[in-house]
Amino acid sequence: IIAIDPLPGARERALEFGADFALDPAAPDFAEQVRAATAGQGLDFAFDCAGVPAVREQAASVLGREGSLILVGITPKPLTITEGLTFNYMMKQVRGHYGATPEGVTELVQLASNGRLDLAPSITDHIPLAEAADAVNRLENKIGDPIRLILVP
Repeated sequence: IIAIDPLPGARERALEFGADFALDPAAPDFAEQVRAATAGQGLDFAFDCAGVPAVREQAASVLGREGSLILVGITPKPLTITEGLTFNYMMKQVRGHYGATPEGVTELVQLASNGRLDLAPSITDHIPLAEAADAVNRLENKIGDPIRLILVP
């Protein structure tokens, strides 16, 4: 598992949560680092959770043969793949993902209820519902390096 994030704190957390590698997408040798981490094969799957065109383009470029780019982050901007022939030759794929199924949510709740999934480390803070605007501001501007903020009624 290779976590990719421009924020050093997020990369550190990814390693604490079990990632094998945590890379900075702005590193000049980023593609070489991905190749080294995958023994030259490239990524089997890349999940774009940011919804940023540059992220998608970079992710598509480091996919391996038959690799899939999974679009999780939502944006109204069009999807552009500039690889052209290489994308086709390597039989890469793009797949969209929009939310979770009710069955998936039920499974997550059961895993958490049974102590098999600990979500506590991903919760940065609990905030009163009346301060929702402040919570959104904290997330948007990465104030305090938040992961998840829980609104409490």
